Amino acid sequence: MNAVAASAATLSGHFARKFPEMAIAWRAEEIPDPQLLVLNEPLAAELGLDTGFLRSSDGVGLLTGSRLPADATPVAQAYAGHQFGWYAPRLGDGRALLLGEVAHADGQLRDVHLKGSGRTPFGRGGDGLAVVGPMLREYLVSEAMHALGIPSTRSLAVVGTGRLVQRETVLPGAVLTRVATSHLRVGSFQYAAATGDTDLVRRLADYAITRHYPAAAEAENSYLALFQAVAAAQASLVARWMLVGFVHGVMNTDNMTISGETIDYGPCAFMDGFDPASVYSSVDETGRYAYRNQPVVAEWNLARLAESLLPLLHEDQEKAIELAVESLADFRRQYSAAWAAGMNAKLGFRGGLEDDVTWPLVEELLALMQEGHVDYTSLFRSLGKAARGQAEPARQLVPDVTAFDAWVDRWRAQSPDADAMDRVNPAYIPRNHLVEEALAAATGGDLDPLSRLLNAVTHPFDERPGLERYAVGAPEDFGTYRTFCGT
Repeated sequence: MNAVAASAATLSGHFARKFPEMAIAWRAEEIPDPQLLVLNEPLAAELGLDTGFLRSSDGVGLLTGSRLPADATPVAQAYAGHQFGWYAPRLGDGRALLLGEVAHADGQLRDVHLKGSGRTPFGRGGDGLAVVGPMLREYLVSEAMHALGIPSTRSLAVVGTGRLVQRETVLPGAVLTRVATSHLRVGSFQYAAATGDTDLVRRLADYAITRHYPAAAEAENSYLALFQAVAAAQASLVARWMLVGFVHGVMNTDNMTISGETIDYGPCAFMDGFDPASVYSSVDETGRYAYRNQPVVAEWNLARLAESLLPLLHEDQEKAIELAVESLADFRRQYSAAWAAGMNAKLGFRGGLEDDVTWPLVEELLALMQEGHVDYTSLFRSLGKAARGQAEPARQLVPDVTAFDAWVDRWRAQSPDADAMDRVNPAYIPRNHLVEEALAAATGGDLDPLSRLLNAVTHPFDERPGLERYAVGAPEDFGTYRTFCGT
């Protein structure tokens, strides 16, 4: 038994064995000078991985796919997808590899997956590489999302490769090791359906049920129950994005998971000033994936999943369509209910948003925020203080002070629960100017700013002395913010 096999959890190849039609056996490129930049030790422990081993040369080899157990079967996964509304029948892991699955402490499997490990047959002309900044962005933001309680893929490590990569300029290369409950996507089902092999679609659906929604197996129509479960998970997920002001940036169908986890943190950002039209992706020229459009796009993506599942829903296509349409209609109700419950908590209401007082308070506050381009995260956090009688921090954020004061008076009359508000309104998020500061420093070899920012955002609700700058909005000269996918 080699050192890797002796010191690491087993990398089982469930997906590789079950779906050879959707996986190409491949190996990661050799790395000239690997340097471990950041390691998620708590996550490693949950996966049964020894952190001392992972910091060794063999461990770094495991994290980058260059030194795997002899029986490991790394593969590039196949999937299709609608990208900005246009269908691409063959996408797949162009610069990524599924190393295999490991057992988590909760008893369930987790995928171990690489990004930036080299060009695969799905590369579509790209170099298959990644650079330090975008890989650390995914590590930072995915761990912040996890700390916020939002379902997400996790980041285990980022390793510098010692290789220079050509982008707009020459930048240092890196590989991200990420973990997910699976990498099944809407695009995975689109790919299977496009082959015309209904049995493949059925096997993929059975795999999704077993891995993510075992209760669906007991339903009268298990495949309809699968679709309904995915739709419910996505309704909850997108509502949570909206409640914290998160903009994914590239909600293509290949970036929507079956599990309901957030995946692929490329051109993503958290809103600074509240603006429903916020777009942070450099490639989203039409605003298709703007903040306010995210629920609509999620519904559209789910319709594409329903199309792929139609042969399984009923043998009569018209009946299958009817069942899919009926189930999809629940998405808006589920999303609205999840968003309303979340907003209810953010504002500390002890009842709900159904009456003639609380709902107008929500609408008026959002209008005031939009008018004044008020910092979304800061205002909601400051309202916890306002509920305790300290309104000045919030007042300073809103240009129309007179209207805000009148709003506060009516809101306080509802006896908001300040402690409950502080449990759901974060003090610290990955603020865009701080993210850029940390990534620029890390690209130059200084990881301290990243470490400090990680410390703040992975305990987002606990205000601590010395972290004041991490709770403040962007400076006026920060300007228009755009993010890039890193390819």
